[in-house]
Amino acid sequence: MNDLRLPPDITEYVTCPTCKTALGNLTAPETRCTNSDCGAVYPIIDGCPVLVNEKNSVFAISDFTGQQVTTMDLRDEAEKPQDTWSQLKRFLSRIEPPISKNVSDFPSEEALRSVVDRCDGRPRILIIGAGDAQLSTDVAAQLVYTDVALGPLTQMICDAHDIPFTDGFFDMVVANSVLEHVADPYRCVEEIYRVLKPSGFVYAITPFMQQVHMGRYDFTRFTHLGHRRLFRRFDEEKSGVANAQATAFAWAVERYFAGFTDNPRIYARIRTLARFIGWPFLQADRIMARNRGAYDAASAYYFFGRKSEKTLSDREIIQAYRGMHP
Repeated sequence: MNDLRLPPDITEYVTCPTCKTALGNLTAPETRCTNSDCGAVYPIIDGCPVLVNEKNSVFAISDFTGQQVTTMDLRDEAEKPQDTWSQLKRFLSRIEPPISKNVSDFPSEEALRSVVDRCDGRPRILIIGAGDAQLSTDVAAQLVYTDVALGPLTQMICDAHDIPFTDGFFDMVVANSVLEHVADPYRCVEEIYRVLKPSGFVYAITPFMQQVHMGRYDFTRFTHLGHRRLFRRFDEEKSGVANAQATAFAWAVERYFAGFTDNPRIYARIRTLARFIGWPFLQADRIMARNRGAYDAASAYYFFGRKSEKTLSDREIIQAYRGMHP
């Protein structure tokens, strides 16, 4: 038997990612779709249901039953390889400075509190791509953490192309630094729209000027207006710069210097050194984010909006341009 990580009052709203029908027993080693025409079977690993529609996903269920590392290695230190090179890489990652500086005037924690203040009762918040970043726990909300990597926070393995929950269940969905890593961001946003209650909220941060990260699991970038178009079925409450030009510069510095070698071990050392070179420039990001030019060259943008029955037209979208170019 598995001690399910999902809250008990959530389980009856969990569905088959393939056909959206209710699932069977979620406390057994595996769960089965109750639709006899589907009959898909999904394993439960360490209390974490693996609900992936393999037809629409770059992931296979065997990736998780085989304990493979997917987008992020979220395992405990004791479970990670202990060879000298692996230990060196982890040491370098601990000492190197950050490459991004979040300068958003409306971070996800503030958006979360805003939704809690507006909702009656305890709102349900779906976190897509939780990673190892826990949102504020000092609010009266029920947070459901999903990811495509097994980790301490992950309550469910869930591919955002097929979110395994009933329609209109959540009050808010958060997708921070996620939509660049999905094969079809438009489908994922449609799924976000589907699982939100009428007038439910979405908060997303997605990059524009960033080099490839997460290797093979990196697909798409968005300008500020491109990001707005992605969420065209939502009324905008706030949007803006999450990481400004200094972050974009720091990313470029790192990859410029690291680009002089194809040797993975030399690459890792140069990358760490380059981060120390680029880090001081990050201190300018908060100043740059206030200027219109940031909307043409920022590293990433955020969007906070409310589910709407109206779809914004492309003609309306271009009227929302805030940059410096004529």
